[in-house]
Amino acid sequence: MESNFYNLTARTPQGKDIPMSDFRGKAVLIVNTATRCGLAPQFEGLELLHQTYKDQGLVVLGFPCDQFMGQEPESNETLEQVCKVNHGVSFQLTEKCDVNGSNTHPIFKYLKNELGGLFGSKVKWNFTKFLIGKDGKPYKRYSPVTKPDAIEKDIQKLLL
Repeated sequence: MESNFYNLTARTPQGKDIPMSDFRGKAVLIVNTATRCGLAPQFEGLELLHQTYKDQGLVVLGFPCDQFMGQEPESNETLEQVCKVNHGVSFQLTEKCDVNGSNTHPIFKYLKNELGGLFGSKVKWNFTKFLIGKDGKPYKRYSPVTKPDAIEKDIQKLLL
């Protein structure tokens, strides 16, 4: 049975569709990001995972979100440039979205339903991470303070 994950779509900051079905057979790391968050140094770790494993089948997707104390002030027009210049980000970013509340992005609705966390279905803070296996099944959820290098062993396992 095909995963519901592959029926979902995100958009680039320019509004171009990013079908999750494009990532069949790849492991996907989804992260809600914010450029002004105290956890923003994690961008560098996420970029390192992207550079290290992209040729082995890892896709890193950053979903900018401004729901936590206004820590993502950038617009869709500026956030890619700010992430590239300030954090060296080359992995795919999406348009800004909500991860909680009535306007929750469908990908986060799905992931929170599949992998509830300590706070149930809520995303607690910026840099909550969700790892999806090559089969499109959500594998594991990581707290905002979990550094990207702490996820590396799980990524390696999924890429085998």
